[in-house]
Amino acid sequence: MTESSFSLDLAAELKAIVGSQYTLTDEDKKQPYCQGFRLGGGNAYAVVRPGSLVEIWKVLKACVKADVIVIMQAANTGLTGGSTPNGAEYDRPIVIISTMRIDDIQLIDQGKQIVGLAGSTLFGLEERLKPFGREPHSVIGSSCIGASIVGGICNNSGGALVQRGPAYTEMSLFAQVTSDGELELVNNLGIDLGDTPEQVLENLGNQGYQEKDVRFPDKRGSDNEYQQRIRDVDADTPSRFNADARRLFEASGCAGKLAVFAVRIDTFPIPEKHQVFYIGTNDPAVMEQMRRDMLSTFKNLPVSGEYMHRSSYDISKKYGKDSFLVIDKLGTKYIPKMFAIKRAVDRWAGKFKFMPNKFSDRMMQYISQLFPNHLPKRMEEYRDKYEHHWIVETSNEGVAEAKAYLENFFKDNEGDFLECTDREADQAILHRYVTGGALGRYHVMNGKELGSIMTIDVAFPRNEQDWFEQLPPEIDDKVAVKMYYGHFFCHVMHQNYIMKKGVDAKAVKKQILSSYDARGAEYPAEHNVGHEYIAKPALREFYQKTDPTNSFNSGIGGTSKLKNWQSLDDKHQGCGCK
Repeated sequence: MTESSFSLDLAAELKAIVGSQYTLTDEDKKQPYCQGFRLGGGNAYAVVRPGSLVEIWKVLKACVKADVIVIMQAANTGLTGGSTPNGAEYDRPIVIISTMRIDDIQLIDQGKQIVGLAGSTLFGLEERLKPFGREPHSVIGSSCIGASIVGGICNNSGGALVQRGPAYTEMSLFAQVTSDGELELVNNLGIDLGDTPEQVLENLGNQGYQEKDVRFPDKRGSDNEYQQRIRDVDADTPSRFNADARRLFEASGCAGKLAVFAVRIDTFPIPEKHQVFYIGTNDPAVMEQMRRDMLSTFKNLPVSGEYMHRSSYDISKKYGKDSFLVIDKLGTKYIPKMFAIKRAVDRWAGKFKFMPNKFSDRMMQYISQLFPNHLPKRMEEYRDKYEHHWIVETSNEGVAEAKAYLENFFKDNEGDFLECTDREADQAILHRYVTGGALGRYHVMNGKELGSIMTIDVAFPRNEQDWFEQLPPEIDDKVAVKMYYGHFFCHVMHQNYIMKKGVDAKAVKKQILSSYDARGAEYPAEHNVGHEYIAKPALREFYQKTDPTNSFNSGIGGTSKLKNWQSLDDKHQGCGCK
């Protein structure tokens, strides 16, 4: 078959499955799905947007028959480019399957567990669980507003909540390509759904099963060991990191090396009482002492502890303001609509050469500055007084325990704390959550004078004392902008930079990562390797075992982009062209 006839045949087959409207081959329409949220991008033969689980299965069968690479994509909010193509050197065309039309969430046992279908989001789950007095593993999304449930599981995303660990489950429904090149469906959801793939997917998609069909196997729907692990503050290993072999299991940590249709996960009771404390200090050692005390001596673990450096505070205040205002005034439900509008505006603007790149970002940035200051007065005062900011949320009996500790602690230590009102708490937490997208906006608005963005998320050992980064002068001189924030109880830090113009960001990153290796840190901590990090041996072996023909998300973690995990050297030798 010639390349042109292949294109016509596969395109026609995909259109017959999902409809012409949902089979995108036009370059402008494919672009939002081919470009990473913050970095990375490449070409795809087509973007397909199925409307049901059965349609995903039919698309997968067509793709396997045509011998193309498949990238399963949900919200495309990853920060390491792991849900899009990346450059060239692929030996097969790529089809992106966007799952966001399939966003159903099904409750099990009065909401104590849920089944999230391929495109379901944390937004939707939060709303779905509220009437049952329960909440998800992660709230809103720790670094990416709009994250999906399945994406979180596939990336072992950590989230902000101290008591719950990384996103993890041993119950999922997925398709994989066997070493013989056959597509097979694996149902490990613990729900009896039928015998054939079509039956299973039809019954799950329509919730055509009964209570008696739901089993409760001895399998985890969350990382239920994490509370004990994080309390061990003297351990010389991190509490959590992305490639931890303890938490690589089928869909969990697969990074798109499986086609995941659904996951079954635990939910958690909403606390009857909660209180947010806003802590400020100029001494990193003060924060570390508080962290150690709270984790090792408190009877009740805090709910979360989100760190922001003053630099992050300032960048988020200015360049995350539009996201803050949209969520604050309209609610999280509006964010997917906002992203859709942004994509449409940028597609339209891209047709005119005189329009600037990222037009929607520029427009929203200018509009946001017309609004008054959105942050509370007491937080702004702390911004001026303190370099390090820590938002500690407590619940139930832990509220009184934390307040008594903080009152006593700051009698003898530098810094202070605020007991937030409900409104201040919402503003503080939301200000931290919009930080993840703020650096990208900063770069859009100021990029002509700057070099490239470089991001690192690192998990320091639990016994690490010198957690706050002090770059040596030879590296510091190459950096224009630094932005530090993270999940401080977990010792997970997001350390983001914009280089000065002309600086080789990859070389600088290599230097920084080498220093982390010497300290026993692990990276990436929670955003998966994507196309930004090299997968370490245990993770590479997991990928190869999970996807023996390298049919899904090829090239992830710096691995081979070629069929059956060939290297470029092998390919050149085989064709006699080296």
